[in-house]
Amino acid sequence: MEKMMMIYEKWSVIELSFPGKQEGNPFTDYDISGIFKCEKESKTISGFYDGDGIYKIRFMPSFVGVYHYDVKGSFNEDCFTGDFQVEEAAEGNHGMVKVANQYYFSYEDGTAYYPVGTTCYAWLFQKQELRQQTLNTLKEGYFNKLRFCIFPKYYDFNREDPELFPFERLDYDNQQEGAYQWDYTRFNPSYFEVFEEYIGELMKLGIEADIILFHPYDRWGFSKMPTEVNEAYLKYVIARLSVYPNVWWSMANEYDIMSHVSTTDWEYYAKILVENDPYGHLRSIHNCGPFYDYTKPWITHASIQRQDVYKCAEYTEEYREKYGKPVVLDEIAYEGNFPYAWGNISAQELVRRFWEATIRGGYATHGETYLTEDEVIWWSHGGTLHGESAERIKFLKGILEQVPGNGLKNVKYSWDEVVACAEEEDNYKIFYYGFCRPSYRIFEYLEDECRYHVEIIDTWNMTIHDMGVHEGKFRLTLPGKEYMAVRVRKIG
Repeated sequence: MEKMMMIYEKWSVIELSFPGKQEGNPFTDYDISGIFKCEKESKTISGFYDGDGIYKIRFMPSFVGVYHYDVKGSFNEDCFTGDFQVEEAAEGNHGMVKVANQYYFSYEDGTAYYPVGTTCYAWLFQKQELRQQTLNTLKEGYFNKLRFCIFPKYYDFNREDPELFPFERLDYDNQQEGAYQWDYTRFNPSYFEVFEEYIGELMKLGIEADIILFHPYDRWGFSKMPTEVNEAYLKYVIARLSVYPNVWWSMANEYDIMSHVSTTDWEYYAKILVENDPYGHLRSIHNCGPFYDYTKPWITHASIQRQDVYKCAEYTEEYREKYGKPVVLDEIAYEGNFPYAWGNISAQELVRRFWEATIRGGYATHGETYLTEDEVIWWSHGGTLHGESAERIKFLKGILEQVPGNGLKNVKYSWDEVVACAEEEDNYKIFYYGFCRPSYRIFEYLEDECRYHVEIIDTWNMTIHDMGVHEGKFRLTLPGKEYMAVRVRKIG
């Protein structure tokens, strides 16, 4: 009987499994790779050992049509071949996010993407119940990007060992803190399966997984692994995770605190990342103090932590001009009551920073650091949100989704306001007043004899008031409150 051809959708995750050799160390002693091709593309994909004598290779098709694959390697004496059919992507599957028109983002199908992110560094190292609670919170639609670590984190309010570790453990002396020994040549597939499960869950929710590959907050030795271990780790992670269309790569969180890793090292690791990711996912690196050189060609967008206690989003235009790439302010301080300045701003101030970044042509990322009795903190553990900013950020996200084209760019008018217009047309403008409280404004720099639909947006109370149609120069009465914006859309 003729075997039926498998059918997949474009930009889906295709996994093929094969039996193979188990002698010696299958993680290092054998290789597996495949060529996947159709009329419009041909990609060479590296596979990985998944334990129990099983080798896997994963592929994400980018075109509709019939694909043929050839899989071979030292893992098995045989060559495995086959065909499958790819159909159009289902509704809601837009493919990977890419840079669009230099400063913006869009999905592969051309749909505009506005990153409205949040941070839960260690949510995947929590108990399953708490992980599910985090997903339930994310289902509310506040955010469409989530930053988190692939290595466990050791820091204030994060002192527990995870249930699983990325490598096979050789020895652990429970009486001596930090006395861990690992076999860095043997990965723990069960550890990575957790990441794959939840990257898939985020994908279903339309949330990009901004995966942090390295970070300094560590007591297990993962932040100080030798170069050859880091290289093998990167290749293994890429082989497992690059197939997911919603993956972004963050080379490091606060790279400059990892003082034993030089810029030359980071550039070497970036080269590995670029050469081994067959799909070209978005890539960046995140700072604590000094910024990395975001003009480097391997970096697709600037991932920035603010350097000034008071000002951050106000520099967005400067960053855009300096780096010539999309600017994502991935850490602009968190809403909360932590004892540290980076984690105790008000919800109003965080929302203001979001609007400032947005109107100045960039993007911002949320975080929440409220101390609770159980010390389950969103910024690290996930769970539930206690603050007031998330709903307001969701409101902004809804407004962004109505912007024509790929996004907003800053334009200069009066010195005491921040103004943006749509990237692709000058007929759509948003005027933002932040902590200023004008009782009225005179709009005298719009085109004469043109009609404009005007709305007042209360960014805190999340209301939009229709102020009707105005022509040419006009005076607009405002509420005299903080955090107001005016949206002006040309008619015709």
